[in-house]
Amino acid sequence: MRDEQAYDPLDKVNLGASVADALLSRQLTPLGKLVPFSGAGVYAIYYHGPFSAYENVRSEAGVREVPIYAGKAVPPGARKGLAGLGQKPGKDLYKRLVEHAKSIEATTSLDLADFTCRYLVVDDIWIPLGEALVIARFSPLWNTLIDGFGNHDPGKRRYEGLRPRWDTLHPGRPWAMKCQPRAESAEQIEREVIAYLANAAQDQG
Repeated sequence: MRDEQAYDPLDKVNLGASVADALLSRQLTPLGKLVPFSGAGVYAIYYHGPFSAYENVRSEAGVREVPIYAGKAVPPGARKGLAGLGQKPGKDLYKRLVEHAKSIEATTSLDLADFTCRYLVVDDIWIPLGEALVIARFSPLWNTLIDGFGNHDPGKRRYEGLRPRWDTLHPGRPWAMKCQPRAESAEQIEREVIAYLANAAQDQG
């Protein structure tokens, strides 16, 4: 006889999954047409455009919806355990999405009109777990293979570091162009993306 483990709706993984599910049930919104709103939380970004290397991750309504990036926005003080203690909610989640929109607008190879997003304002304590479960479920390309999309300007004293892979594949952000070039080219990264997504599609099939 096999022992079945009782489902615990209050288990932290199940609670986190409920946050992820709530996010994924939200309506898609054009990333470049967000209306300001208050709160912190989690989000997922989707790509619908013609960039050839992203064919296997291109989202189509009703057919395939796979986020290309997932992330979170926490309120000031969250890392010190001070968030939510008598503070009025800011526009942390909205501002983070606007930052991403500006990063995409700065590139020469992507069009902001080809991106949508889902976002969910969440109580601070559930934000990290909700983000982690969305990333674990989909392994979004820009969270895994092509890192650097969510990076900020490191400051002039750190430009000796390597340019992120994302900025090598999608050049345009002024601060990233000040960083040191990678040994790998955009064409090499693009070929790696195509192979990676093709293998992922076979595994899912």
